Amino acid sequence: MNNIIVYLEIEEGVVADVSLELLTKARSLATKLKCKLEALAVGSQLDGIGAQVFQYGVDKLYLADDARLYPYTSLPHTSVLVNLFKEEKPQIALMGATSIGRDLGPRVSSALFSGLTADCTALEIGDHEDKKEGKSYTDLLYQIRPAFGGNIVATIINPECRPQMATVREGVMKKEIFDANYKGEVVNLEVAKYVSDSDFVVSVIERHMEKSKSNLKSSPIIVAGGYGMGSKENFKLLEELATVLGGEVGASRAAVDAGFAEHDMQIGQTGVTVRPKLYIACGISGQIQHIAGMQESSIIIAINNDENAPINAISDYVITANVEDVVPKMIKYYKQNSK
Repeated sequence: MNNIIVYLEIEEGVVADVSLELLTKARSLATKLKCKLEALAVGSQLDGIGAQVFQYGVDKLYLADDARLYPYTSLPHTSVLVNLFKEEKPQIALMGATSIGRDLGPRVSSALFSGLTADCTALEIGDHEDKKEGKSYTDLLYQIRPAFGGNIVATIINPECRPQMATVREGVMKKEIFDANYKGEVVNLEVAKYVSDSDFVVSVIERHMEKSKSNLKSSPIIVAGGYGMGSKENFKLLEELATVLGGEVGASRAAVDAGFAEHDMQIGQTGVTVRPKLYIACGISGQIQHIAGMQESSIIIAINNDENAPINAISDYVITANVEDVVPKMIKYYKQNSK
């Protein structure tokens, strides 16, 4: 009762990084609220899930294990969450802002009349006073997310309805093990109790998944290009530099919209969030939407011919020059010194 539940996304028996990031954050929220952290896995052959998540501080793990529950389909997963939440009455429910989370979250919140804040970038616990109604609330979930195209950061609360539901973008929170020896309780759910046969009306006959061509989220070095690169051909310079450094190529939304780079390379509020050890921003002005996705990089180098570019303010090193002049020199230097 009144605990925190995190929905775990699972692909081929492996818990998604966004779910582990959520467990890390939810563990700190649960400690502050003095409640238990619970997790829910829905799928098939879930015996190995506990070993993956208990070390993140999970007190109770619910398993809904049925061959018909994998891969993900909307109706049965929604039924499991809705019925479990009615039973357990969590105060907070969290899931990733992924394609699954964006499908599942609204369905569950609509069924429970609970409301949902999508694409959060931060979660905190705090109080609220409604002076108009003369009411005070304690220990609410502050659901923090960019609004109005990223120009402001909004803090959203849900004082009355439960659970307080939010989806959180991948990469915005750190994934950290709470205790490698932590052990929680496993509760095996009787699937038939939570899901009706009619929910299985849709079955997946054949499934094809195209893996991302880039590996931005785990790369220690990222060379990112913006609209200032000028053309798709100039992005080949960045690809060469990234190859020499052993990194990946990213892009700003402006570069993607201009056709210079593929969408899965997009970094920022509407792309992926990254935390590399080295981030080289080439021809990127640094709008707030882009900065939101890379500002926690360990070292940031900005190469731009605009000395007043916003990205310069958060950069550790700034090179004020034309990208097409600087990058070839960097490639030549690193080639000579990497032998």
